[in-house]
Amino acid sequence: MLIRVVTALPWEVEADALGLPLAAEETLEGELGALDQRVDGRLSALHTFGELSGKSDRTALVPTALACGPVVVAGIGEADDADRRGAVRFGATVERRLGGRRVRRLAIWLRAPGGRAIDASTRAELVTRGVVEGSYEPAMIYRESVETAPPAIEELILVAPGAADPAALFAAAERGRIVGEGANTARTLANRAANDVSPAVLADEAAALAARHGIAVEVIHAARAAELGMGMFVAVGRGSDNPPCLIVLRSGDAPPGDGRLLALVGKGVTFDAGGISIKPAERMSEMKMDKAGAAAAIAAIVTANRLRPGIPLVAVVPAVENMPGPHSTRPGDVVRALNGKTVEIDNTDAEGRLILGDALTYAERLGATHLVDVATLTGAVERMLGKQVTGGFGAPQAWWDEVMVAGVRAGEPYWQLPLVDDYLPDMEGWYAELRNSGGPEASLARSGLFIRQFVTRPWVHLDIGGSAYLRRETPWSARGATGVTHATLVELALAGAPG
Repeated sequence: MLIRVVTALPWEVEADALGLPLAAEETLEGELGALDQRVDGRLSALHTFGELSGKSDRTALVPTALACGPVVVAGIGEADDADRRGAVRFGATVERRLGGRRVRRLAIWLRAPGGRAIDASTRAELVTRGVVEGSYEPAMIYRESVETAPPAIEELILVAPGAADPAALFAAAERGRIVGEGANTARTLANRAANDVSPAVLADEAAALAARHGIAVEVIHAARAAELGMGMFVAVGRGSDNPPCLIVLRSGDAPPGDGRLLALVGKGVTFDAGGISIKPAERMSEMKMDKAGAAAAIAAIVTANRLRPGIPLVAVVPAVENMPGPHSTRPGDVVRALNGKTVEIDNTDAEGRLILGDALTYAERLGATHLVDVATLTGAVERMLGKQVTGGFGAPQAWWDEVMVAGVRAGEPYWQLPLVDDYLPDMEGWYAELRNSGGPEASLARSGLFIRQFVTRPWVHLDIGGSAYLRRETPWSARGATGVTHATLVELALAGAPG
């Protein structure tokens, strides 16, 4: 997709459609009034009728005879609440509203309807990212065509009348395009079916992406992982005919002794039947999404390298399939983790924390000074926070706060959950130092406490058990994988890297 920034008035721009943001309770005066006059009062008529309300995610398609084509009016809610997340959603909503239409040149009016408007460059970046993410249609993974798919935009025209620095807007928009493309890569990896993406295929996909962007890759197979002492990781994959593998991606040179090396650790369960502690049949098909954390980590290291080639960064992905089988780990089995701790596996469906523990320890051995893991770890986080907010834990607080700054920049909301040490005694085993499950009470807190036993450096855990995928489409997104945390990981990597 080509990007062009123009400083002309929006109705003078030649395009197939024009996207227009409208705030709630906004009146059609000034620049909007000028556009309304040129469309013979259609905007004001629809506004009076209630069609143009400006409420969040409400859209209207207004035919015109102007060079810009029909106008897609997308509500952005209260102007005073305008934020980065809203800018991404606006761009995505415009693109998705045009589903099934023949649009190759899309113009977006980069107006800021009052309130706490973000600056023009940020708006250009995030709206562009939204358009790219809004173009994503997961049904196209396995189908040749989808009648209602969003249009394939060949040229995105950002309309900024009187802009003082069009070059800065263009650079920002290019950044947004790359981040959006990375999110869509993560979404495709997560959305692909389990019979299509095994641990070995996930490793192949990661290696192919790495090769295109100068990233080193190492794949540690089950036998070698066992030799290294990754008892928890190996235990999870025993029940499947598709053997596990640890995928390690590394870019850039090692930082100096006092430099930061960030490790992105993503849970890569390509399908989770629960092992011997088998899941209910209802919604088990969704368990192909249990690799969404891995998808985000793989895509993020690629995106960061596209934006800053050679950035010092590590991604570690424990890839497994958690199945019942003749060699499956049994409830009550005791294994030894890479860091030497013994763990009694009470529940084979609490497998994510097992593979993450060994992967985090391995990331530290690679020299990581700061760690973030991303995982579809619990159903409890969805029951608590729903589909729109990601929960997480972190220590020390300063590191959590730094990750949250990246989340704000990315327009992705998070909620910090407490690490309550009072629950640790419940996780002690009779035969081992730890049990991987301590019962239903405070299960979410215990998941974070378990993982914390395997890190010694600043660490944040992001539980995307709710936010990783949508069960129904929204005005701004298709159903399926969301690519959540990808943009946050990219912002975090770039913020802490030199250059």
